[in-house]
Amino acid sequence: MSAKAERGNLRDLFLDMIATERNASKNTLDAYRRDLDDYEEFLGSKKSDFKKADTQTIRDYLSALAKRELAAASVARKLSAIRQLHRFLYTEGLRGDDPSSVLEGPRRGRPLPKVMTVEEVTKLLAAAHDLAKFDGDTKEAIARRLRALRLAALLELLYASGLRVSELIALPASAARSKSDAIIVRGKGNKERLVPIGDAAKRAMKAYLDARDDGKASGGRWLFPSFGESGHVTRQHVARELKALAASAGIAPGKISPHVLRHAFASHLLQNGADLRVVQALLGHADISTTQIYTHVLDERLKNMVRDLHPLAEK
Repeated sequence: MSAKAERGNLRDLFLDMIATERNASKNTLDAYRRDLDDYEEFLGSKKSDFKKADTQTIRDYLSALAKRELAAASVARKLSAIRQLHRFLYTEGLRGDDPSSVLEGPRRGRPLPKVMTVEEVTKLLAAAHDLAKFDGDTKEAIARRLRALRLAALLELLYASGLRVSELIALPASAARSKSDAIIVRGKGNKERLVPIGDAAKRAMKAYLDARDDGKASGGRWLFPSFGESGHVTRQHVARELKALAASAGIAPGKISPHVLRHAFASHLLQNGADLRVVQALLGHADISTTQIYTHVLDERLKNMVRDLHPLAEK
């Protein structure tokens, strides 16, 4: 077996482990594969491999990443993949040491999430519903309206539920047909959670599904079907449609993405008094520390509470 084939085999053994033991998603596995392929290419240029690489070789790789001017977050992600690979090789007895164990990742601050204002979201929703208004009975007009109704349903659901875009696009059509005030979502690690949705999102889903079924364009099991390999619309497609909608609504397209709407959902809930633990459950965060990126919203609300309610606060 060639050195390159052996490296690929060790990488695939590691990916199989995280797929089975950690229930990693396809997107997670693809990200690990890309990062480890990049590391493998560097090792090959140094006539090294996963079994031979020492701590200095990994440091040299990190220096090479710095010269490529990668963001600290990208370097930290690649180093995390390398550490996990070498830890796996060590624990499986495929090499006698772990050369990555003494390395520290790049220091990085935790940036605040981009958040849209309530007014901007309202403007975006209005633009989506305006596009979905009936504008004729030609085949082209009906198809255009169906696309607009789908976009309105996507947008209403994102903002009403805080779903990850990967969770949104994989919703079954039965989610829109249910009369329940909540939908079951399958999130990271294949874990299910119950997510409440409001009347506006339910109406948007029903309007879209009714138009889809009336047009005999049933998409089978998916709520948002497509002709692609997955059978449903892609994350990239949703992002493109949202940016185009933002531009038509007079909002800078760079301010909008599916994940920004997830941030808006969480921040706007906290602004209006929701408990951080409740928001954690709704977002599907396993760790409260992940949800705490939104505490900049809580900090401001707590300052206002002290100012307005404390008996010794200045009046």
